[in-house]
Amino acid sequence: MESTESLRIDRDGQVAVLTIDRPAVLNALDRSTLALLGQAFSELQQDEAVRAIVVSGAGGKAFVAGADIRELAVLSPSGAHRQARDGQAVFDRIETLGKPVVAAINGYALGGGCELALACTFRIAAESARLGQPEVNLGLIPGYGGTQRLARCVGTGRALEMLLTGDPITAAEAHRIGLVHRVVPDAQLMEEALAVAGVLAAKAPVAVKYILDAVRRGVELPLQPGLALEAALFGLVAGTDDMKEGTAAFLEKRKPEFTGR
Repeated sequence: MESTESLRIDRDGQVAVLTIDRPAVLNALDRSTLALLGQAFSELQQDEAVRAIVVSGAGGKAFVAGADIRELAVLSPSGAHRQARDGQAVFDRIETLGKPVVAAINGYALGGGCELALACTFRIAAESARLGQPEVNLGLIPGYGGTQRLARCVGTGRALEMLLTGDPITAAEAHRIGLVHRVVPDAQLMEEALAVAGVLAAKAPVAVKYILDAVRRGVELPLQPGLALEAALFGLVAGTDDMKEGTAAFLEKRKPEFTGR
């Protein structure tokens, strides 16, 4: 899709950079932007030239500061349920994309912004970033996966502390509890995110897809079914051209050239 007023897509080789571009409202996710986000990820999933994606927020103040409060304020119970399921579907697509997605978290990542980051594969935060799930302060609960992914990421205790107090945490604290993978100076955020995405984009695409699949599905399974899943995917990846190229390149002491086949 082409860039829009609220969403910008740029390319850097095999890396796509998707920027939520609503700085006047701290990149809040209204229904329209959420739908565009889902469309963009759907198309990037199908684009074989794209092997990794970076998600960021425009301006220096926010990654995504949450949902659009004006829309939330007038939701009916049935409308709220429908919006939650729509948002969950978008974030599920991000998590199950089969391609690594790097969140470059600048400024505020609150509510839907924190949930968006949680759906990504890697989370890199600027030192000034603040992350949180403040929905309880509005008389709400997270609706785009926050109660589920946050607990799976940082453990039930820390998740409940963040969810029930609604207090945001610093990037340093988010790193300490495992919510983000790296913290970098603000000026280096995009450089670091692009570097990480570039490393991931250079790997064998099918192997990357199967690793993401094995880990995502496997953590929900008992050990033995998880091992069976791993073995099945190992068998599938052994039949790819990339596997032949990777092993040949290793034996020939050269850099592999993966094609995604």
